[in-house]
Amino acid sequence: MVETSEKKWYVLHTYSGYEDKVKSDLLSRAQSMGMQDYIFRVMVPEEAKVETVRGKKQEVEEKVFPGYVLVEMVMTDESWFIVRNTPNVTGFVGSHGGGSKPSPLLEEEVERLLNQQGQVAKEPDLDLEIGETVTITEGAFNGMVGKITDIQPDKRKVYVSVDMFGRATTAELEYNQIKQFDGEE
Repeated sequence: MVETSEKKWYVLHTYSGYEDKVKSDLLSRAQSMGMQDYIFRVMVPEEAKVETVRGKKQEVEEKVFPGYVLVEMVMTDESWFIVRNTPNVTGFVGSHGGGSKPSPLLEEEVERLLNQQGQVAKEPDLDLEIGETVTITEGAFNGMVGKITDIQPDKRKVYVSVDMFGRATTAELEYNQIKQFDGEE
């Protein structure tokens, strides 16, 4: 695989039980080695399970893929070396040995995994302004056109006023639920 300047998701194989340690170590190594422009997000997919412990039901977070960690990165020789040599990482999934770089996950796989974890795969490239007209692409107001009344970039939320039954109704949406209005509705 050739080096790419595009960030993609890769799967790391780790020693079982060390997934969270690998995540924190990898993030701190990226910070200390100045690789924040190459190593972005690190994720250990978890899901809530209800277990009965001593007769009491309690909710616990269980690893979806024990022994695996997902990392969003730009694959360069340097970033590959840093990730591969993080303590408790045994290698990349999809690497065929002999110094070959791994294959990234498919976009569909990444979107499904991130949606299950309540995250978005890609930040939309939107340049939003209050008063701008947008089209809603998901949710109860799908297909409706409205005007932006408020933007909260820290929460990645946008508030859009739409006309419903002759009344202005405000919808709270995430960035990935709208697109800029193209005038064809």
